[in-house]
Amino acid sequence: MNSARISELLKTRPKTSLYWGLYSVGAQEGAKPDLGIAVAKKLAKRAVDRNRLKRMIRAIIWTAQSTTLNSDVVVKLKKPIGRNTRGRLRKKEKELLRSQIQGLI
Repeated sequence: MNSARISELLKTRPKTSLYWGLYSVGAQEGAKPDLGIAVAKKLAKRAVDRNRLKRMIRAIIWTAQSTTLNSDVVVKLKKPIGRNTRGRLRKKEKELLRSQIQGLI
């Protein structure tokens, strides 16, 4: 997804949860639905955790796009993770983040 399309999507009104913002607009005609992910270094300090979150988001959105969701999507992390675990993403928090993403879709 190019930066102009991402900027266009970020101008739309998001569906939000405690940790996530989900921006979506119908896919352009004749094109496959696309995905953009924003997990800032300030919000997820460790690269391992950022990559884990991105993989989790990709898997959830791609399955939704193949079945029900037919739109371009940008997912953005809003709050820092790992406040209680010294900046590390743990299983309990990962499950919370996963359930919030699935709730937005």
